[in-house]
Formats: sequence, C-alpha cells, structure tokens
Amino acid sequence: MSISLKTNVGRLRLLAILEGISLLLLVFVAVPLKYLFDFPDMVKALGPIHGVLFVLFILNTINVGIAQRWEFKSTTWKVLLACLIPFGTFYIDHRILSKIEK
Repeated sequence: MSISLKTNVGRLRLLAILEGISLLLLVFVAVPLKYLFDFPDMVKALGPIHGVLFVLFILNTINVGIAQRWEFKSTTWKVLLACLIPFGTFYIDHRILSKIEK
C-alpha cells in the first residue's frame, strides 16, 4: 500500500486509516475498559484524538469530493458514511480512494 501525501486523495487516505484506527481503539478497547473495568482514562485520551481525526476526515472528504467532482449520490456520501462504521474507512480506502489516487 503506497500513499502519497503530496495529493489531496493521498492525505484523505491517510486520514481514513488514522480515523479508522482511532474508531476501532475507541469502540473495542477504550469503551469496554471504561464500562467493564471502570477505567475511563483511555476514553478521555482517545476521545478528543478521534474527534479531531473525524472532523479532519469529514472536511477533507468534502474538499476532495469538490476537487474530484464526485457525484454526491454515487461517491461522497459513501466516503462520509464510512467514518461512522467500524472498519468502514478501510473498506472505502480499498474500494474507492486507492483507485482514485492511481
């Protein structure tokens, strides 16, 4: 997997991966630790990081969608929806973003 940080799509791909990892850590590690073991520290640490990555992903998706002239009905909404679903950003990177960057 090769991601170029020189392009808007490459930066969006990196954000997709980082946002996806932060969501998985939050949902499958930090939240269970908080509620099963009364250990909220990971949620306090990861929550803001994930929030920033989430907002950056949304803004960059809109930016790339405009620059690439994506049809909202066929592409943009799928990329935006992906950040709400665990593993979604990895799927979108594989199915859409990696093909656009080439």
